[in-house]
Formats: sequence, structure tokens, C-alpha cells
Amino acid sequence: MIEKLELHHLKTLAALLQFHNISLAAESLNLSQQAVSAKLKRLRNILGDNLFIREGHGIVPTPYARSIQSYVESLISQLNAFPLPASNDISKMERQVVISATDYAQAVILPKLINKLRQVAPLVKVIVCNIEVAALTKKMSQGDIDLALTTSGYVPDGLISTPLFIERYVCVEADLDKISKDTVNREGNPQPPTTVKDLVQRDFVVVNPGTASLTGSAEAWFSQQGMTRHVSVSAPTFYMAQEYIKASDMVGFIPSRLLPITGLRVIELEKTPPGYQVVAAYHAKVKNDELIRFLLEASLLDNPEFEG
Repeated sequence: MIEKLELHHLKTLAALLQFHNISLAAESLNLSQQAVSAKLKRLRNILGDNLFIREGHGIVPTPYARSIQSYVESLISQLNAFPLPASNDISKMERQVVISATDYAQAVILPKLINKLRQVAPLVKVIVCNIEVAALTKKMSQGDIDLALTTSGYVPDGLISTPLFIERYVCVEADLDKISKDTVNREGNPQPPTTVKDLVQRDFVVVNPGTASLTGSAEAWFSQQGMTRHVSVSAPTFYMAQEYIKASDMVGFIPSRLLPITGLRVIELEKTPPGYQVVAAYHAKVKNDELIRFLLEASLLDNPEFEG
């Protein structure tokens, strides 16, 4: 019979246990005495106990009613604390948000974003994890990841992405003592930009987050120039790519917003690969989540140059 117990029954029982008086209970519930008496009758049938007996001008709970009072009060308390979508004030939220991000996004986007979130929603805790590639849609669907900061090419089907800004690549090499930092020739004139033909004579470091591949994002661009480069190393992050380049004579393409980087110098090129779009990706189920909305809006505000 317990499955027939409904919310209004619990509220009636809680009021009767609080006031020990049908009239006062009815007033607190904004109901008539007859309505409360009817609900009490129904409660007795469902629970199989008299629950209350009359005494003087009031009622007193039976031993069984006293034994379940803490359960009833706990259930009512939890129901009263139940959050509603319309009351999702992020300044009062006590929850955590999991953000999956590339090392680039962790360096360029997240520091300002986290600082802004702490000012607006101080009770929200942030968990940052490295970018997920293979199972991103599944983990977002299950609620293991709330937001991903990555490039448009790494967003799998089934997710929504919001463009943040366009990034461009620059080519870098180790800044060794033997390399002139002002890149001038003996006559004091600036050195001409390096040609793509000269560039492909060098060994490259490429970056492939979450995948094992020697094919970098600029491969198609080199093919369009009618050339093939030699990739010596594939790194999982831009940070590690920087370290490999610093310790060698290899070159690589690094996002411009990571510069300047101590130990690296920019190689001026006659032409460069096209830029790429940095995006925030999320699952459709959190589309109306106020916290996710704030994070998206804050990311866009930090990058006002994006024009769509």
C-alpha cells in the first residue's frame, strides 16, 4: 500500500505531527478541516495505523506515528530543498563542473575563465581534465564531462559547438645562440622570409592530442603547395612539442597566442597555414543549464574579436 502514498499525504501528515491539531494543520496547509480529515482517513488506510487519537481539543500521535516522524520531516525537508530550473542562481550554486580542454585551451582560455567564475559563483568547483577525443560524446551524455574547449575538427557528432575565436599558426625553432635574434644579414637588412620549399627541408614536430599519428593539421596545406614535409616526432600537447623543439634543430607550428615562449624564436614565412577555429562543445541536455550558459558567454566576452 505504501506506493499509494502521495506528496500531499506527506505534507498533511507532517502538519498533523507538528501541530497536534486538525484545525491548525488545515490552516498551515491552506485547506479546510474537512479536507485534512479526509486525507487523514486516507493515510490511515494506506499505512494501516490509526496515526492519531483525539485528546482534549487536539490529537496525539500513536507510537507508530512518532516512529515515522523523522522520516516524514526528512522527506519534506529534501523536497523543499529541491532545486528548480527557474531558481538556478549561479551565485548560490554548490556544484562542480568538469571541463575537458586541450593544453592550449588550458593555457589561453581557462585562467581568465576560472577567475571570472570564482568571482560570480564562488561555491562552484572546477575540475579540469585533458581533452577527451575517443569517448567525448558518451562522457558528456553520461554527465562525466560538462564542457569541452577544443578545435572544431575535434568535436564529434552529437554535440553542440559554439565558436569562440580564430587562432593562427606560427612556425618556430630553437632560439640558439648561433641564431641571430634580429634576423639581419651582414649589410644590416632584414632577412627575407623563409620559403615553403626551404622549410620542408627541416624535420618537423607535430601535435596530435589524444591520438597516435604522424600526420599534423598542416599536412593538407603542404600538399596544396605541392610539397611533403618530414615529420620526425608527434607530441600529445603543444607544451611537449615546445620542449622537443627547444632541445633540437626541428621546427613546428605553434598557436600564436602561446607566444612568446622562452627558448623559441619565430621563423618568418612567405606564407603560413590557415588558422583554425577554437570552440566550446557541450551536450544538448545542458543547453539550458545556467552555469554552462555563463561559461559560454564569459568565454565569448574574453574574445570580442570573434565575428562569427
